Amino acid sequence: MTQLPDGRYVDDAPYDPDASLQQLERRDLDAPNWVLIWRKFKTHKLGLFSGLFLLLSYLMLPVAGFIAPYTPNERNGDHLYAPPQAVHFFHEGAFKGPFIYPITAEPDLETFQWKFIPDKSDPQNLKFFCKGGEYKLAGFIPSETHLFCAPEGATVFLWGSDRLGRDVFSRILYGAQLSLTVGLIGITVSFTLGILFGSIAGYFGGKTDWIINRVIEILRSLPELPLWLALSAAVPSNWSPVAVFFVISIILGILDWPGLARAVRAKFLSLREEEYVRAAEMMGAGSGRVIRKHLLPNFMSHLIASATLSIPAMILGETALSFLGLGLRAPAVSWGVMLNDAQNLASIEIYPWTAIPMLPIIVVVLAFNFLGDGLRDSLDPYQQ
Repeated sequence: MTQLPDGRYVDDAPYDPDASLQQLERRDLDAPNWVLIWRKFKTHKLGLFSGLFLLLSYLMLPVAGFIAPYTPNERNGDHLYAPPQAVHFFHEGAFKGPFIYPITAEPDLETFQWKFIPDKSDPQNLKFFCKGGEYKLAGFIPSETHLFCAPEGATVFLWGSDRLGRDVFSRILYGAQLSLTVGLIGITVSFTLGILFGSIAGYFGGKTDWIINRVIEILRSLPELPLWLALSAAVPSNWSPVAVFFVISIILGILDWPGLARAVRAKFLSLREEEYVRAAEMMGAGSGRVIRKHLLPNFMSHLIASATLSIPAMILGETALSFLGLGLRAPAVSWGVMLNDAQNLASIEIYPWTAIPMLPIIVVVLAFNFLGDGLRDSLDPYQQ
């Protein structure tokens, strides 16, 4: 070692690349598990971008009413099935800022349909942080301020309007509040039941394991879609949309837990013979503590990956039930309810923008699947 004038010491030994590599490997092995997981997850680009997209989507839910220019059930009787309107920035070569061209409805005597003609001689700027229909920020704070609004006497249908003159873009934002939340509630119910019964069956075994396994086999043998339909049809039609939403979420969670319970049971059967589990039992730890402190933490990575793969299945389940008219019903707004209004194929052929609610469903389900794949690969950071 050589001491520098400032008091620091420098190792004057010759550089050994093998020793440096061993130090890096030792530092990786000594790093916390979450650091190793994050390092590997960052290399999975699809999973990383999907996670960021889903994070932004869920952060948007409390302020969906602020972003949407209209309330979900606000109607415009003069613009039924209005086509999407583009936002422009330049008019006749000059920059004018974000504006739209007002549209007027004219009857087409050949097709007996309304045609919407933009008035390109009258560009009108959008209004920002303007007053509009009342909504509740984060579900409980009344507000009338919107990010942007249509100019006076004009409309701003970014993705068109439906058969009642309601803005499709605004309804998709409001529908995300229910369609994205139903998966979180359902997965909470599913994981609570699956972990509870799976851990009991796998840890105690014997008759308890036999009874729980028979219940799981019976539930898994039932056809899923007819069972969904039967349970959803049993929900009274006079219930409020909020009550129906929670019941549908609980139904989806109850029907999803057997698969998770079987996976938890299989993992516990192998883990309960490990030495650290036996040591904890010999030191007087109760079964509840052994399960909570020793078994579940070793299985948590699989649970996290399973959650990201189960949520899209529940979103699709709610969409299917609402599409068939047995899930959420108007005036509640979800992506499935919006697709229920677009069941007529002839209307979709004429007004294709009414099928736009399919796009967020496809994108969100793919994002959850990519995120699940990335987490599944990253939660075993030592695997090459």
